[in-house]
Amino acid sequence: MDVAKDCMYHAYESGINFFDNAEVYAAGRSEEVMGKIISEAAWNRDSFLVSSKVFWGGDGPNQLGLSRKRVVEACHAALKRLRVDYLDFYFCHRPDKNTPMEETVWAMHNLIQQGKVLYWGTSEWSAQEVQEAMMVARENHLIGPSMEQPQYNMFVRNKVEVEFNKLFRDYGYGSTIWSPLASGILTGKYNNGVPEGSRLTMDDLTWLREKVLTEQNIHKVIALQKIADDLTTSVANLAMAWCLKNEHVSTVITGSTKLSQLQENLKSMDVVEKIDTSVMEAIEAVLDNKPEMPQY
Repeated sequence: MDVAKDCMYHAYESGINFFDNAEVYAAGRSEEVMGKIISEAAWNRDSFLVSSKVFWGGDGPNQLGLSRKRVVEACHAALKRLRVDYLDFYFCHRPDKNTPMEETVWAMHNLIQQGKVLYWGTSEWSAQEVQEAMMVARENHLIGPSMEQPQYNMFVRNKVEVEFNKLFRDYGYGSTIWSPLASGILTGKYNNGVPEGSRLTMDDLTWLREKVLTEQNIHKVIALQKIADDLTTSVANLAMAWCLKNEHVSTVITGSTKLSQLQENLKSMDVVEKIDTSVMEAIEAVLDNKPEMPQY
């Protein structure tokens, strides 16, 4: 609790005004902790934004998905845990194949009409699913989604740079990206193996370790370190600044387990202006994974 409080206070005082959360994080405990900190801080409500995400609410038969009952009850529960009167952003954490799109869009629209949510969006939806939601909203004169929360980093690029390109271009769709450091790979801490006690030692993350902790990716991180050294920064801050450099990235989510980590991450904002054309070309040469844009 003390670490979370120190991080939130420092973030707020440093100019960060958006705090992201979800019902599934620590089974709701994460929102309870954040809500207690927000309540005690007594910040003006117009000075910060808070989000929640709905999909995984528990193991019960009505605690999964995006049905009207699920969305409404989850919103009420999140408001209570976060101790706020409304959510600035409410994300559908995953698409729900078992609920008609019309039902989910109507549920979100009604929450906005009731003043419990200001904007709603999606997380890890396909561009096609987002467009379907927009179409339903348009046909029924409802408020549609306006932002996506996708994974985006130097190793995961296609969704943000290609698949969602038309949504960004034609609709001004926003993006709040997660995992800018590729689960820690882009910090360089795995360059010489997996440190004891690190996240990727966890048994339930074996799949992630096998997917991202590859020899090829480690070689790329080592090469990126040389570019970071030339800019007098860390490879982690270079990676986050690279994400911020993308004009379609509205927000970069950074999760910190201690204050010093947050303080270091905030330095990435000073690196953005250092990434000029020549630096970007050097980065692309190392990554060698730039997605190919379709001709349309």
